[in-house]
Amino acid sequence: METKILLIEDDPTFAKIVTTFLDKKGYQVSTASSLQSGEKLVSSEKFDLLLLDYRLPDGIGLDLIAKMGTQFPVLPVVIITGFDDVRTAVKSIQSGAFEYIIKPINPDELLLVIESALNKKEQPKPKEPGKKTPKEAFIKGESPIAQKLYEYVDLVAPTEMSVMIIGESGTGKEHIARSIHNQSKRADGPFIAVDCGVLSKELAASELFGHAKGAFTGALQDKVGLLEKANGGTLFLDEIGNLSYDVQVKLLRTLQERTIEPVGSGKSIPINIRLISATNENLLQEIGAGNFREDIYHRINEFKIQMPALRERGVDLELFIQYFVDLSNKELDRSVKRLSPELIEVFKKYDWPGNLRELKNVIKRSVLLSKGDEIGTELLPEEMITRAQNSNPNDLKLVQETNERELILNALIQTRYNKTKAAQLLNIDRKTLYSKMEKYQLD
Repeated sequence: METKILLIEDDPTFAKIVTTFLDKKGYQVSTASSLQSGEKLVSSEKFDLLLLDYRLPDGIGLDLIAKMGTQFPVLPVVIITGFDDVRTAVKSIQSGAFEYIIKPINPDELLLVIESALNKKEQPKPKEPGKKTPKEAFIKGESPIAQKLYEYVDLVAPTEMSVMIIGESGTGKEHIARSIHNQSKRADGPFIAVDCGVLSKELAASELFGHAKGAFTGALQDKVGLLEKANGGTLFLDEIGNLSYDVQVKLLRTLQERTIEPVGSGKSIPINIRLISATNENLLQEIGAGNFREDIYHRINEFKIQMPALRERGVDLELFIQYFVDLSNKELDRSVKRLSPELIEVFKKYDWPGNLRELKNVIKRSVLLSKGDEIGTELLPEEMITRAQNSNPNDLKLVQETNERELILNALIQTRYNKTKAAQLLNIDRKTLYSKMEKYQLD
């Protein structure tokens, strides 16, 4: 049966090129030029994959991903973005996208990502809870900051303390959570990871706590919640700041009383879990804004671990480079042996906004495109080289402007690009916001 792909892209020339290429590869491609028209097609037809441009005339790709999370949770989404949107593309992964690719798109890379997304969709479900979580291969690093990180892991793992992991997207927060679980007394129990960023407000309580048959429209049978599945093991709540106020209240009661009450059930079920949570937000600011409860913050934050950004890890960068080269060689059946000195220098100067995830993607793409056993700078996006050449860690103005751009971008994403609300959130007027958006090319 022919694989059906929906491409939502407002550039007709680019859409035509991609459609023609994928048609020749045996895929059946439909197109839409806006979020609204794309949403109608997704609702009326069955697709195997969605290729979604990040910026569209009537909004951003995150809007559609959020809507699809409840209606079409198994439809893999690949975000198409420009280089300047790498930070937001990484956040798309947190919102439920499978992967992102950067324009201009290389045909081999596009095929690789599509095949990976379709293969993941077809993979069997994970083993039932209760089976021991396999230990994953991963490079710890040799930098002082990495050594301190794993000292904390070794220290807290044998305890029953609730752990809060804080760090930017792509820094490896789930890996640290798994490491804590694997070194704990609960290692033989289940490790259940939950991305709170993709839980809809309507279904979050049902997913976490379960529900009884008939609890709401569509509840055709009893459902075991993720908290109950984690019984005897560890529950990892990634992006916990996205939980609604009501769910926070319910979670706090669960942690205090060590029982859960499935939605519509009326009965209490005893549970024994260890909670590890993670966020890339400032939860203290969210408490001040009334979006996060202070009592649950203190309950889940018995021990805090700060994840270092890749740009802060010094000598670890080259260790991760070699690790991802070896991994990509294995996955792509290539034999790249090294990166050129010039490319290593670019990597050292680049700020890696997407952290380890971005490094992994850049290396995998370079290995895929390589013709020999060495990767040179010619395989990197030109913008990446330019940004690395212009970087100066001691340039205070540049650092301030980078932080300001990030704050504005976060506010725009949080308000779904509603300029009035974003300006209010940033405590500036709309005229100033428009000026800064033009300066940082965010419009």
